[in-house]
Order: sequence, then structure tokens, then C-alpha cells
Amino acid sequence: MSSLPCGVRNYSYAEDMAIVRTRTQWVLFVGFLLLLFTAPLYLGNFWLNKINLIGITLIAAVGLNILIGYCGQLSIGHAGFIAVGAYTSTILSSKLGLPFPVALLSAGLMAGAIGLIFGVPSMRVKGFYLAITSIAAQFIIIWIIRHWTGMTGGNYGLTVPYASIGGFIFNTEIRQCYLIIGIAALCVFFSKNIARTRLGRAFIAIRDNDLAAEVMGVNLFYYKLLAFFIGCFLAGIAGSLLAYWTGTVSPDNFRFTDSILYVGMLIIGGLGTALGPILGVVFIRLLDVGVLQLTPALQSAFPGMPGGFTTGIAPMLFGLVIIMFLIFEPRGIAHRWELFKASYRLWPFSY
Repeated sequence: MSSLPCGVRNYSYAEDMAIVRTRTQWVLFVGFLLLLFTAPLYLGNFWLNKINLIGITLIAAVGLNILIGYCGQLSIGHAGFIAVGAYTSTILSSKLGLPFPVALLSAGLMAGAIGLIFGVPSMRVKGFYLAITSIAAQFIIIWIIRHWTGMTGGNYGLTVPYASIGGFIFNTEIRQCYLIIGIAALCVFFSKNIARTRLGRAFIAIRDNDLAAEVMGVNLFYYKLLAFFIGCFLAGIAGSLLAYWTGTVSPDNFRFTDSILYVGMLIIGGLGTALGPILGVVFIRLLDVGVLQLTPALQSAFPGMPGGFTTGIAPMLFGLVIIMFLIFEPRGIAHRWELFKASYRLWPFSY
């Protein structure tokens, strides 16, 4: 489906490869950036907190989308690689005193390296068997964190200093918001471009039919491991930012249910699209806010309900939403958005 409105076509290769093409797209793009980067100036700490969480989650979801959505390598242990990034940056900054940019980059590289180790089985297994391997990665990483107490602090975790660049310290929600959103925007831009390159086409070929891709000359071992490295690298970046944002890290911050949540976000947003992770992350995080506001009302409206029932509404709603999307919109919100744009462009001609 073309992303250009009816009557508009490309006259050069540069125009064909441009992400933002028409005047309307430029106006919307610039308007969105202005809204995004001015929002911290007038929003309260509650919504700044949610925006920061959305930004960090989005970085991790973008990495998982490259791995699952583009390359087709099912991974259900993403929270474990986020933990690797979080603990790597925490140890380097708090114990070795390395600056934030070095710790951030090292967190991504370490998570990517660990991802390579657990990506090797992708040459022998696929589908649900590969998913089991990634689940093993989740539990192995968390087990090491819990038992390597001298380095990770075990179950008690570690304290993380504020991130700083030069003499500028990111010690408020507003400052952290600009840092997180800026890095998240770069990650989304990177993901959008990677699908348009030779690398992205190789990923998609492997996802669609790995045997046919291998016959056509695609090196499966190289590209599958590269997908694992990129996906886990972005997970490590997200983990590093999460550590600096929260100020503490512990094994309880990286649960197996979080790994499932990331996959669910991609299903809801739309696998294999640049817009899918954004829509899925925003939808789920706003759903969390809605459930948080709804729980006290339910407790007061139904006082006879069991104490743990209202606290379990959030995972129940998440499961219900996943089922509804799989039934009625299996291609995610991004596909519905494309259909809406197509119908909007054809609307003047429908009479």
C-alpha cells in the first residue's frame, strides 16, 4: 500500500527514499516534534513520569520489533537483556566512576554481546523452540544477577547516580524527559531506516522464508546474529536509561511478565512496522494509567469484592486486549491506521 496520497508520485530516487515526502507530512511531522519537545514545559511530574516510561519502553520495543517483526526471530526474554544493560551501566558508573555516555554505550554493547550468545541457537531452532531458548536467557540472566552479590548487590540491588554530561546533571523529570525522548527519537529513526536498507530487506527475507533467502545468497547465520545484536543492543540502551531514571536497580525490575508485555505491545501496535512499537507502547502505558484510575472506583463501588481482585484488573485487561486484537485486528493498530489514511484519501471520490 502506497504511503503517498492519490495524484502524488516520486520523480527521483531521493524523493522515493524520503521518509517525509509531502507538504502535509512535513507540517504534521514538525508539529508533532514541537508538541513533543515543548510538552515537558507545561506538564506535571505525573505525566512527565509516564512520558519517560513510554520513551524507555519504546526503545526496548523498537529493538524487539527489529528482532521479531523484521527478522522473524521469536524472543520472549527481552527483559533479561534490559537487565544486562541496566546493571552494566550501574556498575560502570557507580563502582568505576565512568561517565554517562560511556556507561550508556557499554550497556548496549554488553547486552548485544549477550544477545549474540543466545542468538546462536537460532541457526538450529526456530519458532516456539527459539522462544524457549530466549525464556532460558531471561531466567539465566536474572539468576546470575541474584547470586553474583559482590557485583550486583543480589536481591537488594544497587543505587544509581544521576546521569550527567559534562557539568549538566539530569536530576529532574524535565531534564530526564528531554534525554530519554531524544534517544528514543533517534532509535525510532534508526528503525525506520533499517527496514529500507539491504540489511532490512535481508531481515524481511529471512522472516518470510529463510530457506528461499538462503538460496538467494542471504547469509542466515550472519543476519540472524546481527538481528539479535541490534535488538539486544537497544534493549541494553533502554535498561541503562531505566537505571538512571529510577535511581535503583534490582532483579524485581525485570520480570518475565515484562518480557511477555513487550511482545504484546508489538502485537497490539503492529509487528514489522515502524509505527507499530510507538502505537503499542503508548496504548498499553495509557491503559495502565486508566486501570490505575479505575481501581479505586471499583473498590468503592464493590466493597464486597476480594482484596486481590481489583489489583489483578490490569493483567486481566491486558490479556483481554491481546485476545481482542488477535481476533479482530491481528495486524495491529498500525494496519488500521493505514486503512484509515487510505479511506481518508479516497473520501472526496466516494460520492
